[in-house]
Amino acid sequence: MSTSADLKQILRQYWGYDSFRPLQEKIINSLLGGHDTCVVMPTGGGKSLCYQLPAIVLNKTVVVISPLIALMQDQATQLGQMGIPAAVLNSAQPGNEQSTVMRKARAGDYRLLYLSPERLARPDTIAWLQGIPLAFFAIDEAHCISEWGHEFRPEYRQLSSLRTNFPDKPIAAFTASATRRVRHDILNQLQLRQAHKYIASFHRANLRYVVKLCEANTQLNLLVRAIRHYAEGNVIVYVPTIARVDETVDFLAERGVTAIPYHGQMPSETRRANQERWMSDECRVLVGTIAFGLGINKAAVRAVIHLSLPKSIEQYYQEAGRAGRDGLPADCVLLWQSRDSGLLAYFASKIQDSAERERAWERYRIIRDFAESNECRHKRICHHFGETTKWDRCDACNACGYEVPWLSAPARLQPAQSPGDGRLGRPPAATVDSARPAQWAFGDPELREYLREWRRNTARQQNVPAYIVMYDTSLEEICQTPPNSLAELRRITGFGERKTSIYGEQILAALRQFRDGARASLVVKEKTKPAEETMRLLAEGNTFEQIAALRGRQLRTVIGSIAALVEQGEIEFQPTWISPEKLSVIEAACAKVGLQWLKPIKDCLPEEITYDDIRLVVARLRRLEALSKASEEPKSATG
Repeated sequence: MSTSADLKQILRQYWGYDSFRPLQEKIINSLLGGHDTCVVMPTGGGKSLCYQLPAIVLNKTVVVISPLIALMQDQATQLGQMGIPAAVLNSAQPGNEQSTVMRKARAGDYRLLYLSPERLARPDTIAWLQGIPLAFFAIDEAHCISEWGHEFRPEYRQLSSLRTNFPDKPIAAFTASATRRVRHDILNQLQLRQAHKYIASFHRANLRYVVKLCEANTQLNLLVRAIRHYAEGNVIVYVPTIARVDETVDFLAERGVTAIPYHGQMPSETRRANQERWMSDECRVLVGTIAFGLGINKAAVRAVIHLSLPKSIEQYYQEAGRAGRDGLPADCVLLWQSRDSGLLAYFASKIQDSAERERAWERYRIIRDFAESNECRHKRICHHFGETTKWDRCDACNACGYEVPWLSAPARLQPAQSPGDGRLGRPPAATVDSARPAQWAFGDPELREYLREWRRNTARQQNVPAYIVMYDTSLEEICQTPPNSLAELRRITGFGERKTSIYGEQILAALRQFRDGARASLVVKEKTKPAEETMRLLAEGNTFEQIAALRGRQLRTVIGSIAALVEQGEIEFQPTWISPEKLSVIEAACAKVGLQWLKPIKDCLPEEITYDDIRLVVARLRRLEALSKASEEPKSATG
């Protein structure tokens, strides 16, 4: 058995860390001892190191089951740069590449081998794995195996065959968000034997939870105020649908805020490129659906803002938990509307399977109670996951008096609480320097921008994500205490021996260039606002479909934008957009039920008439109505 000193030496040599995070060393020793293990550790808690480090000590192959190909590839690349041989095997690889990986795996060349659950389900994969010198299996995102989990994936159920096919190999399950019921299901489904269980606290003390019910017409204006408030660090905005991604990005762009879109229907190359632009600080704000976030390794996220109710507490906890991974204070703001709960209820009612429908209703009731409750939000989250708290209020959520400056009107500072103010039972304070504000407090901001640019360029040259070259936390530490030698760089967190040998001289050279006057390039690109771009493309004779393709937007988003421009009088409605027959039918329906809501109009019309058709006609009629009222005003004023 390796001693604590041995493990810390490996941690320093490969990862560049001097100490383990809570529970990490115990979990590593459990796996080194050959025990089945179940680990529940919040996002950013360091789960992956728990199964990666034992692979080095055991000098055998750890097979990691993970649901995302891109995430597996990034982890394998990162390990390779640390000097730890790792590989991914998936169907997207060319046949000769798959053959090479399989051959090298049988020879024991890899310490970590990443597979998808679908790949593991193939009989030929099982036969091949039985010829590999295996240490143990690590199941990432293990909550996906449970029907009670918020991201249940049927293919994960097939992992129960691991115990049958590899009876002598330990199995380790890792997840960031599992209730007590889901944890029991994980143990049962994977047939873990006398498993060692490690459950970290679900209390993220540096996160401030704020939940606000708001009107549709104020929500996006609040979002603009929020993004301008978080001038340093990154922001993630979660929206419920693909259409809302495009609409939100365009709304922000019209107000001078650049944001990157991310959703599941984008081509994978575009998705990856957009993610990397955000990760490398090319653009601070990302607007995405639930598709964004799994495995994101970004430390300096100062805010996660949800523009609708998530479908479960687990989903909210996982997404909000992408804020503040550097340990500094960060805001998790849920701006929801009354219609959100109606939408969740509607989708729950449409589920055919009765058991799954009941689970969806339970998730709905819990997330709605969370949003409407005035009880401490940290406490409610902890209790949901089965953790008993010894405190009743946190002073880090709006239920306990915390206010976000940009949300309160008028903005006012939270009064300081003295130790003797009579309010008892607070949770332990965040494990950060309490004097250090949410914005970066140390280091030269010009040096930070220069190093970010160096990191971006280096990552592009090597075709790897920016964080693989250097973590945010490492970059910030260099800005605080710039090293003058490789020995000093080795003392920076995150710089192990291999990373120092790869990038050390380049970083020292970049620091010398900065001292000699070099600065980050200030390339200001004049960007046409979305509405202006749509108007230009329309004037050039492009169809709605062509504009959607040229702008990388959903057709519905483009038509919605054109309808808004018609209503505002920026462009004229064109008769060629709608056939005369459809136009007259829609106008008749509008005359009958009014112009306020689209659904009553749709209910009056034949099925072949779409919401897009209705939007355009309603915009025309609203514009005509506004012009008519404007022309009447002078008459009424004079009598």
